Amino acid sequence: MNFIDFVFFFYMFAGMYMMSLFLFLYLCGRNNLFDYPKAKIEPVSIVVPCYNEAAEIGEAIESLLKLDYPKNMIEIIVVDDKSKDNSAEIVRKYASKYKNVRLIVNKRNSGGAAEPTNIGIMAAKYPYIAVADADSAPKPDALMKMIGFLQNDKKVGAVTCSVLAKEPKTFVQKLQNIEYAVIAMTRKLLDVVDAVYVTPGPFALYRKKYLLEAGLFDTKNLTQDIEIVWRLRSKGYLARMCLATAVYSATPKKIGAWWRQRIRWNIGGTQTLIKYRNYLFKAGMLGTFILPFFAFSLFLGIFGLGVFSYLFVRRFIISYLITKYSLYANATLIRMQDVSFSPSILNFLGIIMFIMGLGFTLFYLFTMRKDVIKKHNVFNILFYLIVYLSVYPFIMITGLVKLATGRYSW
Repeated sequence: MNFIDFVFFFYMFAGMYMMSLFLFLYLCGRNNLFDYPKAKIEPVSIVVPCYNEAAEIGEAIESLLKLDYPKNMIEIIVVDDKSKDNSAEIVRKYASKYKNVRLIVNKRNSGGAAEPTNIGIMAAKYPYIAVADADSAPKPDALMKMIGFLQNDKKVGAVTCSVLAKEPKTFVQKLQNIEYAVIAMTRKLLDVVDAVYVTPGPFALYRKKYLLEAGLFDTKNLTQDIEIVWRLRSKGYLARMCLATAVYSATPKKIGAWWRQRIRWNIGGTQTLIKYRNYLFKAGMLGTFILPFFAFSLFLGIFGLGVFSYLFVRRFIISYLITKYSLYANATLIRMQDVSFSPSILNFLGIIMFIMGLGFTLFYLFTMRKDVIKKHNVFNILFYLIVYLSVYPFIMITGLVKLATGRYSW
């Protein structure tokens, strides 16, 4: 067995191991995937960082006002990060109409979501903090179904829910809708073993006391929603996932915007990994599972891209040389006896892995209930598995280069 065969078998093992792991987690938690603790009404402050969101901020505020929660028990704090459009003026109209809507304008543009979020948290009156994106809309039952996780267990410091694509129209958005549904299901399975590692920005709920104790959101991290959970976990607090509700988040419409967003996510995740590297095998599940899981995934992506690039370049050079010298020698370029269609164990395992990946994706989409699966056709799912996911190693490499050179921004 040569080196390439060894690498292939290694990837087969890693892939089958991860699928087996998530299958085991599903079997352990299948009876309560959509369960949530019974909640009682307690006041909540909702912080919405905003920058140049004039097209979306009004709809976002409307969705928060429609939450199935007493209006006198909610305050909505929109922190405008010195927008260049009329976002602040739109929020002022809502603030003049609704007593529980407030506007705070940052003195400067911070260049990220962390600083305006921190400003809103410091200004919040209530012990529970919900953080919402200015281009997202939670389901009306989101807050009521999520807050019970904080109330029933004092160790829980953060709660997330399913993040789904908001009105996907373009092909890129439809692929993201598949991705978001799969991620939501995966995150819930990780919750079975207390391994939720991120509370995404579209809508998440926190205990204010723990945020203040942790030092609020990191303004230097490009994915502050990942970093804050790792910080809370490093202090012994937990994060939970509520699959019974969802928030609908605006997604990039074009490939260029999608590429830049994923680069930012990758850089932020790597920043977090580097920052907490000393917690390896410490701090409970943070060091024994979350950190190794992140690091191993990063390694697999980079190493796999390296091997693929080597094989591609090697094959190109060999084909070029064979073609060139065959032409010089006036020899036959290809003969029928040189063409082989005999199957190999590697091809067989590759097909098995693809079928398993397709099966898991379909299973995840079906398990998400409602009409999630109806929004996807077979072509979109196949394209997602074959092409969409194959781009991620290139995103990882690009993100690492930008991080190493310092050429990145929120």
